Amino acid sequence: MEKIRVIVVDDEQLVRAALVKMVNSRTDMEVVGEAANGPQAVRCAQTQRSDVVLMDVRMPGGDGITATAQLRALARPPQILVLTTFDVDDYVFAALEAGAAGFLLKDTDPDRLFHAIRAVAAGEGMLAPTVTRRLIERTRERAVASKSKVAVARLELLTAREAEVLDAVARGMSNDGVAQLLFLSEATVKTHVSRILAKLELDNRVQAALLFRDAHH
Repeated sequence: MEKIRVIVVDDEQLVRAALVKMVNSRTDMEVVGEAANGPQAVRCAQTQRSDVVLMDVRMPGGDGITATAQLRALARPPQILVLTTFDVDDYVFAALEAGAAGFLLKDTDPDRLFHAIRAVAAGEGMLAPTVTRRLIERTRERAVASKSKVAVARLELLTAREAEVLDAVARGMSNDGVAQLLFLSEATVKTHVSRILAKLELDNRVQAALLFRDAHH
């Protein structure tokens, strides 16, 4: 059986040596290269065919995020398994967005590391549980932010007066309530509400209120 070819990238020599020793202790995998920073990792992968790169992300002389993106752009890109001591910071998401297939903490036990190497080599993803939860949260946050952006853009179609009317409608006011609040006739409020719905291409005032809420999340 062909061994999984691994490149180990870490600026700390002791950490790198420990990882190399661990990987080489398995009969189904072997270390084919080592690097102390991102640019070295890319050069190594260009000369050594590899299946998996164990990548540190915070390294002087070239971080692992840029290197991950460059490695994934190669003609025969290796899978990137990011190892770090930090589980909930922007490096996590930057690495995954750059194309990393997996993410593990450096204090992960050896068996889990071996399982992760095999998993990403087979084309599967591998995320530490804490990272998975945080990633879901971040994705949700981004979805809300994106929804909010779209809503804000749509509301820019409204005049200042229409925006005031919608604000009141979104607070659950009736046409009569809006009329009293803004010193308008009820008929004028109805006209404003109709125009708002037409401009925003909505069916009813509940949809308008939801859109307003999204914009002001």
